[in-house]
Amino acid sequence: MRLIFAGTPEFAQVALAALHAAGHEIVLVLTQPDRPAGRGMKLQPSPVKQWALDHAVPVAQPRSLRLDGKYPEDAAAARQTLLDAKADAMIVAAYGLILPQWVLDLPPKGCLNIHASLLPRWRGAAPIHRAIEAGDTQTGITIMQMDAGLDTGDMLLVLPCALAPTDTTAVLHDRLAELGGQAIVQALTHLSDLSRQPQPLAGVNYAHKIDKAEAALDWALSAEVLARRIRAFDPFPGMTVPLATASGVETLKLWQAEAEAAEEMAQPGTVLSADASGVRVACGEGQLCLTQLQRPGGKRLGAADFLRGCPLQPGQRLVA
Repeated sequence: MRLIFAGTPEFAQVALAALHAAGHEIVLVLTQPDRPAGRGMKLQPSPVKQWALDHAVPVAQPRSLRLDGKYPEDAAAARQTLLDAKADAMIVAAYGLILPQWVLDLPPKGCLNIHASLLPRWRGAAPIHRAIEAGDTQTGITIMQMDAGLDTGDMLLVLPCALAPTDTTAVLHDRLAELGGQAIVQALTHLSDLSRQPQPLAGVNYAHKIDKAEAALDWALSAEVLARRIRAFDPFPGMTVPLATASGVETLKLWQAEAEAAEEMAQPGTVLSADASGVRVACGEGQLCLTQLQRPGGKRLGAADFLRGCPLQPGQRLVA
């Protein structure tokens, strides 16, 4: 098919590459405007744009697609570009802009979305993070015929994926990205045979965007909840705790931890023990064994290496 692809991050780039490898003609790529990144904060192309540049595929980066919105000139130019592409369908994956009705109606075969959850569970911006945070044991990819709602369109294809109890967002992201590429290629291959299934009304919930304010760890919560959050917020934004030092308070980031049964009663946030096997801290329920930590400006370190440079003592508190 002749395809327009709309996406921005690495998750979308994997699917774009899979479509190209399957023999589809990518006639146009839509992606978010370049953003500043890195130490120099220089403008950087998105992974999807970089793929398009490497493969000589035309790229459009409108700030909006709403003809009556803040950037009507961008939307008008994008409309003409999309019309000129004469695509059979548009494939959308983590694009970052809402598609107005005129876009949804434009391709003869409509707009298909690659969504990283088993809809209707975890509609919205952060389905991978929220599935881990909630302790789900299964997730997957849903190929959806898009409508004007937020991830409310009819389902065309669902491929489930087990969620391991050690999965971080980084690990699960990569697995789902590959599965998303497989799913959209499969869906387009059998598009005429797939039936549209309305999403069930039961089980609807939303994966709200991750906020940096969520990074602060609350020891009053159970160790199980905190262990899941640490995995869910790896690599972004990373769970944080304050550490009082002789020179002031610094913020530690926690990257790996295991929930354990409480060995002794103590105020939440109190260090119970600290050795090569981990830093054990009292929680509202149970205790958390921290096995990978990071100081500001430092690297992620296992507990043994971390404690050599930052000794922690039983009774010390990791609270503001």
